[in-house]
Amino acid sequence: MGLHHGHSHDHGHNHGKGANKKALLTSLIITTTFLIIEVIGGFLTNSLALLSDAGHMLSDSSALFLSLIAMYFAARPPSAARTYGFSRFEILAALINGATLVLISVYIFWEAIERLAAPPEVSSLSMMGIAFIGLLANIASAFVLMRGDYKNNLNMRSAFLHVLGDMLGSVGAIVAGLLMWMFGWYIADPIISIVVGVLIIISAWRVTKDSIHVLMEGTPSAINVQEVEASLGRIAGVTDVHDLHIWTVTSGFDALTVHLQVEDELPSYPVLQEALHLLRDQYGITHATVQIENSAVRHDELLCQVGTGHDHHEKHHDHDHNHAHAHE
Repeated sequence: MGLHHGHSHDHGHNHGKGANKKALLTSLIITTTFLIIEVIGGFLTNSLALLSDAGHMLSDSSALFLSLIAMYFAARPPSAARTYGFSRFEILAALINGATLVLISVYIFWEAIERLAAPPEVSSLSMMGIAFIGLLANIASAFVLMRGDYKNNLNMRSAFLHVLGDMLGSVGAIVAGLLMWMFGWYIADPIISIVVGVLIIISAWRVTKDSIHVLMEGTPSAINVQEVEASLGRIAGVTDVHDLHIWTVTSGFDALTVHLQVEDELPSYPVLQEALHLLRDQYGITHATVQIENSAVRHDELLCQVGTGHDHHEKHHDHDHNHAHAHE
C-alpha cells in the first residue's frame, strides 16, 4: 500500500501495524489512568487549568481509543458491500476526534471567561504536584507513540499531536500553580486554561482539515496532479491523458484512475505496463486503474471532455475498453 514509501523503514507493513497497535494501547492505558487522577485533582484543588489539562487528556484518550477501534476495523477484510473494507474508518475516527476537541475547548473558554471576572482560590501546591505527574504521563505516552509509525499515518499522527499538545497543557498548569503559590495570582489559572484551549483548537483544526480533505476525495498533498498528467502524457504512443483522479483511501494508501488515449495502430499493453511502472516508481501509487483507448472510443456522450476530468458515467460504458488493475 506504499505506507512507508519514500522513508527508510526497514520493517514491513504488518509489523508497522502491530507496533502501532501496541503503542496505542500502552499509551491509552497511561493516559486514561492519569486523566482520572487529573479530573479528581482538578475538582479537589478547584483548578480550571488542571481541568483543562484533563480535558486535553480526555481528548487524548478518546483519540487513542478511536484509533485502536479504527485499526481493528481497518484490519477486517473487504466484502462485496465494502470493497475497500473498513480502511476509511480510520479517517472518520480522526474527524470525530477533531470535532470532540473543538467542543472541549469551547467549554474551557466559557468557564475561563466566567472565572476571569472573579478568580476563585486554588490549592496551588497540590495542583502543581498533580500537573507534574500528568506531565510525566504525557512524556511516557509520547515516547511510546514515537516508536510506532507516526510519520506516515494520519491516525497515529493525530494521536501523537494530542499527546504533544497535552504536554504543553501540563507545563501550563505547572506554571499557573507556581504563579499562584508564589504571588497569589489566582487569575493565572483561567489565563493558562485559555492558552491550553487555544492549543487544543489548533491541533483540532489540523486533524479535522486533513480528514475532511481525505473524505472529500481530495488529492494527496504529496502528489501534484498536473505533474502526474504530464508524466503519463510523455509515454511513447500516448496522444491524450484525461479523466485523471487521485485520492486517498486511508493513510498511506493512495488510489488512481485515468484514461489514456493511444495511437490507433499501437498495441496497448506495453503502454499500460509503462504507465503502471511509472505510477509505482515515481509516485508510489500501486493501486491504479488505467483505461487504454483509441480514437474509436467516443467520449462525447460520456460527458468526458478531454482534460476536464469529470466523467462519472464511464462505468456503464466501458465494457469494450482494455481495463487493467494493478495491485501490490
